[in-house]
Amino acid sequence: MRQFIGKIVKHDVVNAFGVTVLPAGIVLREEHVELLEKHNVDFISIERDIIEHTPPQAKTPRAAVSQVVERAKALYESIRESGEIPMKELQTEVIPAVQSVAKHPNIFELFEAVKAQGDYTYQHNIGVGVLSTMIGKWLGMDGEELTALTLAATLHDVGKVKVPPEIINKPGKLTDEEFEIVKKHAIYGYELLKRTPDISYRAALVALQHHEREDGRGYPLGLASDAIDMFSKIVAVADIFHAMSSDRPYHKALPFYEVVRQLRDGYFGQLDPHIVSVFLDNITTKLVGQKVVLTDDRVGEIVFINPHDEEAPLIKVGEEFIDLSSQRKLQIKQIIGL
Repeated sequence: MRQFIGKIVKHDVVNAFGVTVLPAGIVLREEHVELLEKHNVDFISIERDIIEHTPPQAKTPRAAVSQVVERAKALYESIRESGEIPMKELQTEVIPAVQSVAKHPNIFELFEAVKAQGDYTYQHNIGVGVLSTMIGKWLGMDGEELTALTLAATLHDVGKVKVPPEIINKPGKLTDEEFEIVKKHAIYGYELLKRTPDISYRAALVALQHHEREDGRGYPLGLASDAIDMFSKIVAVADIFHAMSSDRPYHKALPFYEVVRQLRDGYFGQLDPHIVSVFLDNITTKLVGQKVVLTDDRVGEIVFINPHDEEAPLIKVGEEFIDLSSQRKLQIKQIIGL
């Protein structure tokens, strides 16, 4: 088994009980091999089906995201000036790049790469495009449908080009009057996209509906459940996850456990429960092997996911094993994705 050290896992490794032991994309180290041996994972199937040599060094996700953000920023500025969507440039330069980034095997490295850390508006557009593409693939989408989702998600906030920059970039909390102005971006985006040739009408719906909620308490129309397009529901989940995970002009990024908790709470009325479930399940099944920062600032590694309490895994810190399901005062503050 130790001949596999330094190679990467192509698919999730599960034990005889169906519990994920190692996630796809992880580079095997000594402690991972020991974990596989403890779980009696079949060596022959490992060699035949899931191990490959580490690929050559490619552009990092952070570098790829930064590059596409800069291109998208220029295109958004042209939309602000002309009132026209540059479809050719989006389809040939931005959307393929967003889909390429979304293929990165380590989703936690990807989450770090798409977090907005400076120019929130433009980084948010690309981040939501990447996250929505990931969710779409997890829901079984591909081909033209997935490309249409990527485009719609990347343009979901395009209506903000008509909102005064001093409001969009305000460092403090918005006044009620300012918030009402910001909310109009959904209408602006819809009007802009519905008159754009060669674009799916669903892109206009996403711009209009991505702040609608399952319980009818969203905006701008107060739509509920079945009246909301599936693309809009996917983008709503990606939008909220990215916003909570990023530094914004008026608040810092929330810790990982708080983001997960709030998304779980979103089951009850606000977000589509199936989409949230698929998103969080795909995150938790890939947590094994990830380095984390706990709320007491200790750094450890996730070694086992409790199938009965997926958000409270077993953490190895030095030589100590910490079961978060029994130590409720400790939680995961951050996944170290880089």
